[in-house]
Amino acid sequence: MASPSQKRRRRLPWFLRPVKWLLWIMALSAAWVLLYRVVPPPVTVTMLADPHGFTKDWTSLSHIDRNMVRAAIAAEDSKFCTHAGFDREAIEQAIERNVKGKRLRGGSTISQQTAKNAFLWQGSGWTRYVRKVPELWFTFLIEKLWGKRRIMEVYLNIAETGIGTYGVEAGAQRYFNHGADRLSPAEAARIAAVLPLPKKRAAVSPSGFTRRYGNSIQARIGIVRRDGLDACIYS
Repeated sequence: MASPSQKRRRRLPWFLRPVKWLLWIMALSAAWVLLYRVVPPPVTVTMLADPHGFTKDWTSLSHIDRNMVRAAIAAEDSKFCTHAGFDREAIEQAIERNVKGKRLRGGSTISQQTAKNAFLWQGSGWTRYVRKVPELWFTFLIEKLWGKRRIMEVYLNIAETGIGTYGVEAGAQRYFNHGADRLSPAEAARIAAVLPLPKKRAAVSPSGFTRRYGNSIQARIGIVRRDGLDACIYS
């Protein structure tokens, strides 16, 4: 008959080991998310992989002009305050558009982009699809453990805003020579306009699509203000 110590040393059956590993991964990832709830992410995979290096300057949300928050919501995720991390309608529209062979377009929310930027990698090709599963998990975690205000704060501090430039504070200094605490609607809209393709779009003296897109975002900033679409951040 096996002693109690021998019983404790027995290994789990092979078919239960993946469950154990999964539980460990879930616990460690939750601890990581909880850490970033109070500690600014020091660096991201995207920053480390940037061949141009990176410039960043963490700034609390209370020192980021509300115009920038409204511009981000207007450009990237108008339902930010009402969804639980995922915009089903936007995802369905993106899938339909991509199936029809039109220009590829994602349906990611600000929450999903924050999860990707803070904990994962950008990826291209098949690696982009591999990333989607952990992205769903981290999005769920930050929605539950951070809340909307922290999600927006992290997003605006680690999003790529130009070549080797990360966060709206570094972007504001680079493009407008002043801090993110006093961005005008036009300046905030220009930064938001370059977010999807920061290496290919210019925030200063934009032309063509970027100029038109920036003007559209600036107009929608008023709608965000009027309809209180940023209320979850400042309530």
